[in-house]
Amino acid sequence: MLERLKIILSPSEDLIQKELTHPINKQKIELAFYLPLVDEGKIHNFITVPFSKNEYPISSLFQSNSNFYVVEDPASWIDLMLRGQALIEHQNIIYAFDAMQYKYNEAPPTQVESSIRAPQHSISEDPTIALNLIRNAYMTPELTVDQMQVGTISQTSLYILYDQRKVNQNTLKNVRSKLDAIHLDLINSTGELERLLSSKKYQLFPTLLMTERVDRISRALSLGKIVLLLKGSQYALILPVTFFDFIHAVEDHYESFWMTRLLIVVRYIALFITVSLPGLYIAVLSYNPEIFRLQLAFSLVASRSVVPYPSFIEVFIMLIMIEMLLESSIRIPRFIGPASTTVGGLILGSAVQQAGLVSSVMIIVTSLMAISNFVLPVYSMTLAVRFLKYPIIIIAIFFGLAGVCVGLYFYIVYLCSMRSFGEYYFRIRGKFTPQEGDIGQAGA
Repeated sequence: MLERLKIILSPSEDLIQKELTHPINKQKIELAFYLPLVDEGKIHNFITVPFSKNEYPISSLFQSNSNFYVVEDPASWIDLMLRGQALIEHQNIIYAFDAMQYKYNEAPPTQVESSIRAPQHSISEDPTIALNLIRNAYMTPELTVDQMQVGTISQTSLYILYDQRKVNQNTLKNVRSKLDAIHLDLINSTGELERLLSSKKYQLFPTLLMTERVDRISRALSLGKIVLLLKGSQYALILPVTFFDFIHAVEDHYESFWMTRLLIVVRYIALFITVSLPGLYIAVLSYNPEIFRLQLAFSLVASRSVVPYPSFIEVFIMLIMIEMLLESSIRIPRFIGPASTTVGGLILGSAVQQAGLVSSVMIIVTSLMAISNFVLPVYSMTLAVRFLKYPIIIIAIFFGLAGVCVGLYFYIVYLCSMRSFGEYYFRIRGKFTPQEGDIGQAGA
């Protein structure tokens, strides 16, 4: 049985295939199962312990216990193992033993990537639970799990998941070479691993997608992507990715076609607003007020009549306040965080406007920008977008509306030049196979 399974199944760290030999009567049994899908206690109590004690013939146990049944069709072996069955061969007879273990109740709820209609459980810091959830969501024998250790002192277990049939072998080889090149004493989080795998230190956009959702992971595996799980971390890394993977939420696959397209358009509008709105505010007031109708231009200028300094100082004051509020909402204790940041934002916004430090229009611009920033579904892209507006503001101070347009054009050109492990980062459609020349510059 084991020889046939080695031919049929891809080698995987969580695939257990072993031969047990009794030390006295020299009887042998062959045992095969997927470790994350079974209850090891059942395997121990019903198979290994009775076989080792040999109080009565093991064949009598297989025939008398209803948990064991004979499997006559070898074509069903893989399906049974993927459904949590353990296969046992004794005296040329194949038995199946139901040891399935579901660990959905042990999985924590999603904390960052929340959704309404999608599954609410995330992967766990325990790799056994995480692999159990992923194996149940992606039930194919081509799913391969490789294990290695990272961190010379921490020796943290790292699991590399991929579909053997769909994965790009050049990309897989590139990922393994980058992981082998990591020489660090302690690696305790997936975020730290993400920084180490990013070969370009000063890149603006994330090129690895960090997620906690099982459905996103299974969908990525079906597309031939590679998933990295780190023991002790509740997040996984997906690679390679494109820019558009960060704009789409998992719930886009559960809503109707037109509603999904509407939400995607709203996210792109929000992306444009949060990146360019502060720069446009400075450009229009200081350089190009003629693009608005006369009444609106007069209204904008009148709102700033009590502000004693240029518009870019006003913008920086509000942006610094927003950044401090966002950071404090993360660092402050969870039970008082939402209330304190909401009250603080309301009080500060009202006070600075009444004191004449900023205009009422600037309050609207800042609020709209802050709301738009969190419309994006992936947190790592949200962090990147929070930075992108500052270069646009600096260019707008000196060059006005033309500077804003040039800055946005530069971002698009920069996106087109990026690669994520050999794959074009700004690729919209079509399948890309990395060439040999791309592997050397497959910077994450």
